[in-house]
Amino acid sequence: MARDFRSQAVGCAVPHGISDSHHDCGTVYVGQSADTPAFAVDNLARWCQAELPERYPNATQLFMEANGGGSNTYHERVWKRDLQTKIADAFRLTVTVCHYRTGTSGLNPIEHSLFSEINKTWAGCPSRCFVVLRAYVDGTKTQIGLAARTHLVTLVYETCVKVPDAEMAALAIQAHTLCTQWDYTSSPRSPAQTSQAVQETIHSSTLRPRK
Repeated sequence: MARDFRSQAVGCAVPHGISDSHHDCGTVYVGQSADTPAFAVDNLARWCQAELPERYPNATQLFMEANGGGSNTYHERVWKRDLQTKIADAFRLTVTVCHYRTGTSGLNPIEHSLFSEINKTWAGCPSRCFVVLRAYVDGTKTQIGLAARTHLVTLVYETCVKVPDAEMAALAIQAHTLCTQWDYTSSPRSPAQTSQAVQETIHSSTLRPRK
C-alpha cells in the first residue's frame, strides 16, 4: 500500500472520509481502484443508505462541506452529475455543497476531527494489508466521543469519464449568488424530468459524430 513503492505493495488503498460533526462520528470508505468523482459519490450514497436513516430518519436536506480539489472538486462534471442522480434524485434530498477554496482545504473540519485522529492512531505503524489498515481506523477513538468505522470498496472505477453538455444542462443544480463557482444546490427532480433528461442524453449521443 506504500504510495512510493507500489511494485512491493499488496494493493493501493484510496481512503475517502465522511464526517458527521453533529454526532461526532466518521466513516472511511477504503477503495482499491482510483480516487474518482464516481467513487466519492458512491461512498456518499452508501452513507445515505446506511447511516442517514439511522441518525436523521426524516431528513429532506443534506449540507456538505467538501474540499475544492480531488475527487469531489467543484469543477468536475461527473461529481455533479452523480450527485444529482445518485443522491438528490435517488434519496429525494435537496443537496447543498460548499467547497473550500484553493489552498484552504486544511480548514475543513474533517481534517481536524477525523483524519488527524486517525493519523495519531497509526503513527509509525506500517499498513501491511487492508485488514491492518482498517483496524487502525476502526480503533480510532477520542475522550470526547469520536468513533470511526471503515468499509472496504472493491469496485473498479474508470478515470477520465466525460459528461456531455446536454446531460449537464438537464441537471437541477442552482449556483449560489455568492461564490457561484464553489457553492451550489442540487434539487431532486421528478420522475418525468429524470426520464426526459435520459432521453435528451441518448439523443445527444446519437448526434455526436464518430471519430
